[in-house]
Amino acid sequence: MKTIDTCGQKHYSPLIPAVKAMCEAAPGEKLEIIMDDATAFNDLKEYLAEKQIGFREIYDGERMTLQFTRKPKQ
Repeated sequence: MKTIDTCGQKHYSPLIPAVKAMCEAAPGEKLEIIMDDATAFNDLKEYLAEKQIGFREIYDGERMTLQFTRKPKQ
């Protein structure tokens, strides 16, 4: 599982490294995105739901994690 930790990201939106990781992931690769920005976290959840990608949410204090598998190309 590839882990992308965006906590403490101040230069740009934490969505940037998350989307970059999603684009670079091989089809079927498992990803774990860790965030501390609730707005970005909810935006990513909404995107995954719209693309019908199932995900797991984990909450640990201020840290929020999404785990999912990149869809295979069809």
